[in-house]
Amino acid sequence: MTQLADPQTSMARRQALGLLRKIGPVIGLVLVFALFALLRPATFPTLENMQIVLTETAVVGTAALGATIIIISAGIDLSVGSNIALCTVVIAQMLVSHQPPWLAALAGIGAGMGVGLTIGLLVTLLDLPPFIATLGLLTAIRGLAEGAANDSEVYAPITPLNSLLRKLMPGEHWMLFPRGVWIMLALTVVVALVLRYTRFGRHVFAIGSNEQTARLCGVRVKQTKILIYVFAGLFAGIAGLLQFSYLTQGDPTTAKGLELDIIAAVVIGGASLSGGEGGVGGTLVGALIMTIVSNGCTKMDVPNSRQEIITGVIIVVAVTLDRLRQRRMK
Repeated sequence: MTQLADPQTSMARRQALGLLRKIGPVIGLVLVFALFALLRPATFPTLENMQIVLTETAVVGTAALGATIIIISAGIDLSVGSNIALCTVVIAQMLVSHQPPWLAALAGIGAGMGVGLTIGLLVTLLDLPPFIATLGLLTAIRGLAEGAANDSEVYAPITPLNSLLRKLMPGEHWMLFPRGVWIMLALTVVVALVLRYTRFGRHVFAIGSNEQTARLCGVRVKQTKILIYVFAGLFAGIAGLLQFSYLTQGDPTTAKGLELDIIAAVVIGGASLSGGEGGVGGTLVGALIMTIVSNGCTKMDVPNSRQEIITGVIIVVAVTLDRLRQRRMK
C-alpha cells in the first residue's frame, strides 16, 4: 500500500502545483486591485481609471504575447523596449515624408520583424546565447532609433493611427475600450490558438522542454527559432504602433526599461524561464498586474525611483517562485 501511495501523492502534488500556476496570477491580480482600491477608493477603482489601465496595458500586453513564445522556447529578449522605440520613429518618419498611414504602420511593424529576424540569426547561425545577443541589441537598436530621429522626437501629422489608443469619444462608448485594447485581445486569441493547435506551437513547447530531444524527434530547431523571434518581432512592431498612437509622435527614448515589465508579465503569468511552460492568458493577467501596480503607485504619489524598486522586487519574487515551482516539480 505504501508503494502505491507515493505515486498518488506525487500526482496530487503535481496537480495542485498545476492548478496554482493557472489560478495564481488571477489571485494576485485580485489582491493587487483590492489593495489599491482600499488605499485610494476615490481615484483608483473608477471606470475612467480602469480605461486608463487597459490603455496602458495594451502596449505591454501586446509585446508580452511575443515574449511569451520566446520564453516558452527557453529564450529571452532584452531588446524589445528598444525595438518598440525604433518602430515609433519609423512610423513617424514615414508620416513626415507624406506616406499613407497604412504604409507607415506596415513599415513600423516590418522594422520590428526585422529586429526579430536579426536576433534569430544571431542565436542560430552564430550560436549566441539569447541573453547576450539581445543585451547587445538593446543598446544598438536604441542608438539606431536615436540616429533615425536625429536625436530628437519626431512630430508626425495627425492620422487615423492616432486614434488606436485615444480616449473614447462621446459617440464611441459602445466600444467599451479603445481600438488598441481590442487589437491586443484579438491577438491574444490568435496566439493562444497558434500555440495550442498548430505544429509550430507544439514545436515551440518541444524546444523549450528539451531542445536535444526535439531535434531527435525531427523538429527543425534552427528554423523554428528564427520563426519564433520573427513572430515576436511582429508583436513588438504592433506594440510600437500602439505606443506611437499613445504618444502621437516618434520617440527614440520611449519604452526604456519596458522589457522588464514585459518579461515580468510573462513570468508572473506562469511561464517558466527554463522553458516548456506558459500561456497567453496568464501573460495578459501578468501585464494587468504590472500596469495596476504602476497606476496605483502613481495614484499614491510614489516617486519613480521607488516604482522602479517595486518593479525589480516583483521580478525577483516572480523568478524565485518559478525556481521553487521547478524544484518541487522535479
